[in-house]
Amino acid sequence: MTKQINIVSTKKLLPNQKQLLLDANIQLIEEDFIKTTFLSPPLEGLGEALIFTSQNAVQSILQHPKCNELKSKNVFSVGMKTKDLLTQNGFNVIAYTGYASDLAEIISLIYNKESYTFFCGNLRRAILPDTLKENGITFNEIEVYETNITSKKIKSKLDGILFFSPSGVESYLKLNTIKDEMCFCIGETTAESLENKKIKNIIIADKPSVENVIAEVLEYY
Repeated sequence: MTKQINIVSTKKLLPNQKQLLLDANIQLIEEDFIKTTFLSPPLEGLGEALIFTSQNAVQSILQHPKCNELKSKNVFSVGMKTKDLLTQNGFNVIAYTGYASDLAEIISLIYNKESYTFFCGNLRRAILPDTLKENGITFNEIEVYETNITSKKIKSKLDGILFFSPSGVESYLKLNTIKDEMCFCIGETTAESLENKKIKNIIIADKPSVENVIAEVLEYY
């Protein structure tokens, strides 16, 4: 008899994403371990170009009353889905990368004459702003969403855990421990947050998307 595989996703999946796991006879628990709240701050002192490193920042700006005024500016982004969301809504994406560290390097080496506004969340990582600052790039930051921890205790015995952000890792570990469960991570920064907790049983998706995390789960099991 084949052993039942039990995994938890630290965010609720779309129906088609969930079905991929169910079709493989994988038992799935879904919980949102973080909650995102969009903000509507004044958009003042904007740079010549804009930086987005998450879909949440884009979604927040799309709801802002001054959204259309921003579409004349060049945009730099992290993540294919973030880039797609921007272009689908009329923004002009000049360059995008998979990781913030790579985008910071490209801006510093090639696009260092422009000034920038970085639309971010309250828990944004320091790598991009620190690199821009070190290279003398003129920029400011505007916080357009908040990420809040919504921890849950998982009582089931698990084989695997799906992680999609460092915040999700932090939230999960507040009420749960990781022993021999395999951790499937959307990207390197999420994996690093586990490695910092001395957790080694990690698989990182080839590309940073939910679908690629699921593909890693299906391949592994």
